[in-house]
Amino acid sequence: MTPAATTPPRPDTVVLDLDGTLVDSVYVHVGCWRAAFRDVGVDVASHRLHRAIGMGGDRLVAAVTNDGVERSVGDDVRARHAHHLDARFGEVVVLEGAGDLLTALREAGVEIVLASSGERELTDRLLDLVPGTGAIRSTLSGDEASSSKPAPDLLSLSLERAGADRAFAVGDTVWDAEAARGAGVPFVGVLTGGVTEAELRAAGAVAVVDGPHELATRLDEVLSTVADAVAAGAEDG
Repeated sequence: MTPAATTPPRPDTVVLDLDGTLVDSVYVHVGCWRAAFRDVGVDVASHRLHRAIGMGGDRLVAAVTNDGVERSVGDDVRARHAHHLDARFGEVVVLEGAGDLLTALREAGVEIVLASSGERELTDRLLDLVPGTGAIRSTLSGDEASSSKPAPDLLSLSLERAGADRAFAVGDTVWDAEAARGAGVPFVGVLTGGVTEAELRAAGAVAVVDGPHELATRLDEVLSTVADAVAAGAEDG
């Protein structure tokens, strides 16, 4: 007799990104980085900056220019980016469905951990825009990890603190996907950072949704997809 198929256990923990995942901030960041570079006499095209959003600020300057620019003005550019972001902070808004997603995850019994590449002060300011953050179990910021995204350090630390057994990550960039792969967890992509579905899937996403609203409404389906991906990976291993 053929044994009955068993349903893979669903995830118990999610690690959520913040910028571009819960709040609509990606293009504000692009404008602020562009202004910061111009302040020091360096012109970087917006499309290049957009492709780098999501990696740590300590990596971004060299990634969009070169190591020489990083050595000479990197710290200045980062400080100016923070200044411009502070001036334009009012342009950042919560993404549709962000609060609903937190509620849906909590009701599904999924522990919520938030891991943002930004510094703690900025992370807290952005979270103030999001309703329902009482559902978040713990919050980690970029200054708590030894290496920034796309390194997996921030995600790995988040999972360690949460004591997660079956976790997945949600984010809007290929850097989030790379960090999730390095941390050994499945990745679900959202399109609200302006990265295409094809790019997110090529980077390893097991599912892609339009944004937090769609993820909230399709949560059961996505959790099952993540569980199946984990089970398939275990069999391949």
